[in-house]
Amino acid sequence: MSNVIPETQVIDRRTIDAVLAGDQAAWDLVVKRFDPLVWAAVRAYGLSAADAADAMQGAWLRLVENLHTIHDPGRIGAWLFTTARREASLLRRRNQGERLVADPVEPGGADEHAPPDPALAVLAADEGRRLWQTVETMHEPCRSLLRLMAASPDAGVHQLAGRLGMPAGSYGPTRGRCLDRLRSMLTVQETTA
Repeated sequence: MSNVIPETQVIDRRTIDAVLAGDQAAWDLVVKRFDPLVWAAVRAYGLSAADAADAMQGAWLRLVENLHTIHDPGRIGAWLFTTARREASLLRRRNQGERLVADPVEPGGADEHAPPDPALAVLAADEGRRLWQTVETMHEPCRSLLRLMAASPDAGVHQLAGRLGMPAGSYGPTRGRCLDRLRSMLTVQETTA
């Protein structure tokens, strides 16, 4: 079975040429098409939200730097996926051994160099998949708002509201309603499962 993701929006040579010429709408189309793919590649590495955002930013930066060298626009998705994985892997390796908070090591406790429990990894992946499947069923502006919150966790209210095309004063109440709706949808799923 192939892991090919069906293309909902075709990125062709004209789109790439438009991006290279500075066309913001063409760039937005490329980002809209591939952002979920880049996000999935990065989050599979178990990075924190901030590190995942850094890895995503790195992957998009590499695309900007190398877009002129890509001859087959149909391969941009694969190129971005691989690049995002490399960026995430690089960040994870760089951060290994870093401890943001000095936790005391318990004598006889779990070996901190032991690989993570595979069962927990499967459960976490399943939970994430269920969350994003639920988000995809939501109506706008909730779907876009929640995607944007996840992709840009450090962005400010004015920046997020601007990207969503809404007044900054509406962002907070809308976010609250969307999160409440998501919470209730997930609760219903849990009780019916």
